[in-house]
Amino acid sequence: MNAEQTIPAANPAPSRDMRGWHSQIADDKAMLRGARDLTKDIAEHRASIYWTDMVGSALLGYASLAGAILTQSTALAVVLSIVSVLALYRALLFIHEISHFRNGALPGFRGAWNALVGIPMLTPSFMYEQVHTLHHKRTQYGTVEDPEYLPLALMKPWSLPLFVIIAILAPVALLFRFAVLVPLGAIIPPIRRLTWQRASALAINPEFRRRPPEGDLRPRVMLLELGGFIWSWMLIGSVFAFGWKPLLFALGVASVVALLNQLRTLVAHLWENEGEAMTVTAQFLDSVNVPPPGVIAEIWAPVGLRYHALHHLMPSMPYHSLPEAHRRLVRELGTESTYHGANHAGMGVLVARIARSTMGGRKG
Repeated sequence: MNAEQTIPAANPAPSRDMRGWHSQIADDKAMLRGARDLTKDIAEHRASIYWTDMVGSALLGYASLAGAILTQSTALAVVLSIVSVLALYRALLFIHEISHFRNGALPGFRGAWNALVGIPMLTPSFMYEQVHTLHHKRTQYGTVEDPEYLPLALMKPWSLPLFVIIAILAPVALLFRFAVLVPLGAIIPPIRRLTWQRASALAINPEFRRRPPEGDLRPRVMLLELGGFIWSWMLIGSVFAFGWKPLLFALGVASVVALLNQLRTLVAHLWENEGEAMTVTAQFLDSVNVPPPGVIAEIWAPVGLRYHALHHLMPSMPYHSLPEAHRRLVRELGTESTYHGANHAGMGVLVARIARSTMGGRKG
C-alpha cells in the first residue's frame, strides 16, 4: 500500500483527533529505493562549486556591510545592508553542509569557512557538528532527544512569534558567550560545563543537553573557542577605535540574518509530531520541500535547503545536486506519489498552516 494511503491526510493541518498520525505511516519503499538508485551518479561534492559559492558569498557580504557603514546615503546603506544580510546568510548556511561532511570531503573547506564565516559571525562549525546529525537519526527525529525539533504546530499561538522574535537576540547572546562565558569557563569548571551543555549548539529544543565532544572535534573546539574569544573582544574593542556605528551595524545585520534563518527553520518542518518514533517516510512527510517554479525560496532557503524534505531522504547528498535529484524523483515517481506530499508552495502557505494548527494546540 502506498504510504500516502496510511494517513488521514498528508497536506491539511492536523486537527485535535490526529494525535499520533505519524506512527501510522509505513515506509514507502519505492520512494526510498528511488532516492538511493536514481542519484548515485550525482553524489560527489564538487569543490569548485563549494569554494566559489562560499567565498564569493562571504566576500560580498562583508564588502556590502563595509559599504553600508561608510556611505553617507541612507538609501544606499539600506540597499547594501540587505545585500549583506542575504550574502552572509547564504555563507553562514554552509555550516549545514559541513555538518554532513564525511570521508574527508573537501579538505580545507571547514577550516576556511570557520576563518571566513564561522568565527567572524561567532557561529563556528562545532556548534552544528555532532549536533545536527542527531536530528537525522532514525530513532531520534521528532523526539525529546532531537535538538532541532519542537511540536510547534501543536503549541500555543503565542509560541510562534516568540520563536521567531527571540532570534534577534542571538548575536548579542553569542557575543556574551565568547567574550564572557568562555574565559569564565576556563577558570570555573561548572560554568564551562553549563556553557557547553546549554550554549554550544544551534538547537531549538530547550530540553537538549549537549554531550562532550568526541574524536577530532575536541581539539577543534578548543581552537575555535579561542578564536571566538579573541574576535569577540576585538569587536568590543572596536568601539574605542571606530565608535559605536560599525559594531551596531554589524550586530544589526547579524540579527536580521538570525531572524531570516529562524523564519526558514519555522517552515523547514510541519512540526506535527508529539515525540513518537517515526519511519523515514514519516520524517520525510513532516519535512518540507519548496521546489521551483518559484524563485523566492532560493533566497530564504539557499544552499539546497529549499529541498529540506529531500535532504532528509539523502542527508549526504551535496546541496548542488539536490535540484537534479528532485527532478529525477518527480519524473520517476509522478505527482501522485508520496514524494509529492512533501512539496509545498512557499513560506506564506506554510506559516499559515502552522498558525492554524496552533489555534487548537495542546501544549503550554
